Amino acid sequence: MPKLIKDKAIVENAWQWLAVNDEDAAPTVPVGQVIVPLKLWLAQRDTLGSRQDVGVYLQNDENPEDLKDDVSKLPLIAIEFPAFMDGRGFTLGRLFRERYGFKGELRAAGGFIRDQLTYLSRCGFNAFDCNETFDLDSALSSLNDLPEYYQAAADQELPLFRRRD
Repeated sequence: MPKLIKDKAIVENAWQWLAVNDEDAAPTVPVGQVIVPLKLWLAQRDTLGSRQDVGVYLQNDENPEDLKDDVSKLPLIAIEFPAFMDGRGFTLGRLFRERYGFKGELRAAGGFIRDQLTYLSRCGFNAFDCNETFDLDSALSSLNDLPEYYQAAADQELPLFRRRD
């Protein structure tokens, strides 16, 4: 079974991604932990909303507003990063954590690099579905690259000068 980093530990990845082609108007979502595309979630919201084994993934150019009313129902939201130079996924992470109050697993997947893990964590991501070229132990240790932060973020509510008081 593939592995990923979740909550600062290397764990088994029990979730499977459901790929949907455009020709399949009403695909069946299998039983088990499945991550479905936003478009499918929106089409089958009434059916899937009662399940605790369905997560949703968004491309970084999809509108998070479409999912804001459903965040309390979802155990997992995944954001796909097409390339490490595209930072829109960072913004989506902050929106889900800070504006929409998402408390579940927020997973980054796709084209990010080891050096970005700390910043993804600061934006609220707590799970990292790294590609096969990642050394997971090295990636995990990178989450501790910076011992202290000046700014407030999703993972630290107060800036450094407020924490020192």
